[in-house]
Amino acid sequence: MATDATETAPGFTDLPLRGELLDALSRLGYEEPTPIQREAIPPLVEGRDLLGQAATGTGKTAAFALPILERMEQDREGLEPMSLVLVPTRELAVQVCEAVHRYGRDLGVRVLPVYGGQPIGRQIRGLERGVDVVVATPGRALDHLGRGTLSLSGLRMTVLDEADEMFDMGFAEDIEAILEEIPQDCQTVLFSATMPPRIERMAGGNLTDPVRIQIARETRAVGEAPLVRQSAYVVPRAHKPAAIGRILDVESPTAAIVFCRTREEVDQLTEVLNGRGHRAEALHGGMSQEQRDRTMGRLRSGTTDLVIATDVAARGLDVEHLTHVLNYNVPSAPDSYVHRVGRVGRAGREGVAITLVEPREHRMLKSIRRATDYTINVEKIPTIADARARRLELTSAALRETLLDEEAEDDREHMRVVVESLADEFDVMEVALAAVKLAHESQNPVDDDVEIPEVSIKPEQKDKGRGRRDGGRRDQRGDRGDRGERGERREQRGGRAPAGGMSRLFIGAGRGARVRPQDLVGAITGESELRGRDIGAIEIAERFSLVEVPSQAADDVISALQNTTIKGRKTVVRRDAKDVG
Repeated sequence: MATDATETAPGFTDLPLRGELLDALSRLGYEEPTPIQREAIPPLVEGRDLLGQAATGTGKTAAFALPILERMEQDREGLEPMSLVLVPTRELAVQVCEAVHRYGRDLGVRVLPVYGGQPIGRQIRGLERGVDVVVATPGRALDHLGRGTLSLSGLRMTVLDEADEMFDMGFAEDIEAILEEIPQDCQTVLFSATMPPRIERMAGGNLTDPVRIQIARETRAVGEAPLVRQSAYVVPRAHKPAAIGRILDVESPTAAIVFCRTREEVDQLTEVLNGRGHRAEALHGGMSQEQRDRTMGRLRSGTTDLVIATDVAARGLDVEHLTHVLNYNVPSAPDSYVHRVGRVGRAGREGVAITLVEPREHRMLKSIRRATDYTINVEKIPTIADARARRLELTSAALRETLLDEEAEDDREHMRVVVESLADEFDVMEVALAAVKLAHESQNPVDDDVEIPEVSIKPEQKDKGRGRRDGGRRDQRGDRGDRGERGERREQRGGRAPAGGMSRLFIGAGRGARVRPQDLVGAITGESELRGRDIGAIEIAERFSLVEVPSQAADDVISALQNTTIKGRKTVVRRDAKDVG
């Protein structure tokens, strides 16, 4: 079913929720449910299975968290969890736990996050003390099931949140293994921003007569601006750092994330933007979890207003006051673009999504437009004059705010003696101009002196092998989520050379170490910037494995895997000898 924007929207009091939950929502300032909440809460409270498609930031967490709490006995004392929520990342696990705790505080809910990177002993002790809701990443949940420290026999509801993200990260088989352990009468709920065939197949095999909900994109009146303004700028590669800096100067975001493909790009761009006077911080898989948590904490608190990140490091990120998402490169797939854009324009707030497009990437942009049906306007890069005019506007606004601030009037009085002494020697207007100049330069330490060349997108030409960067390679290899097809391709390709644009990596662990394809995919996607669909053929021998990855990312993948473990052990990772030769 799809929501109709013309229908009268009920409030939370019209939904089948107990008083404690309504009180909690009122305290938190929730006024009316979002479309996904209106559609999903009633059937979930009734115990129906549900398959829901809605973009990130539409209120899915409350849509499943409130029914979980509604169906829970108050002051429940059982040790085994009654609900399990599977999420793709540790960041999202923490966020969902915080939300469930806020909503269910009056019910005494016991909620526990379970994810990798945290000492497992602490999680075991939490499970032994008793818990009502477990929010887990698939890998760590499967680990606890294998140890016998997590029992699913008492489950009443299982939720798969961001299912497409979990599939992209290589968790498909882990999820299937977990679902095999839940009771037959357990209610199963699946939410996903996109609904590719692999998600439909899994839902068909694990959900019983599900209610299907698809939240349509909000319609708007003719002439009304969209909630998320989406635009693209065609920029030569050499001018991209200057272009992103100028765009940030003109847009002046409250809080923004710039997505890059590689860690090296993140570090370089962070340095460039800090040199331009921005307070930019890096976020990527090469940082420790503690460093990443600190960066995210500063972004959420407003101490930092600009984060330069890779996709992997920013998965599961949720910042309420985020106003801008900028793509330093065109995302490799429409799904990735959808997830990035979904981080702004949340809960009815306006947002901006901007993409830098190199001339050779125009086909990728067209592919995203076709797949998403989004309106992405190609615009001209702001000129030097535009940037300077915008900076002057911001300086004027800051001065106006200071002049109107009655509380700062006493502080300004201390400066009166300076103005009066200078006025005896100079014209008051000249004094004001000098003061404004100093204020302007303090806010804008760097000024552009090079114009960015204007580039137009060239007409469509015949592909000369380069189209594989966009969709060709994916079409040749098929659906990354289908392990059976991947196995067939491994047997067929055997000793063939890697596909065009791909490099083969040697990993010193194979069947003898019980390595499975999903272990390799999970390690690569979890520690590098690649997604599951970027990884090519996988061959697993008794003592080693061979994995194809995009050539431009091979060195980053090698570096990432050398600093982590596969199946609990360090292993050799290098380019395959044939690939080097």
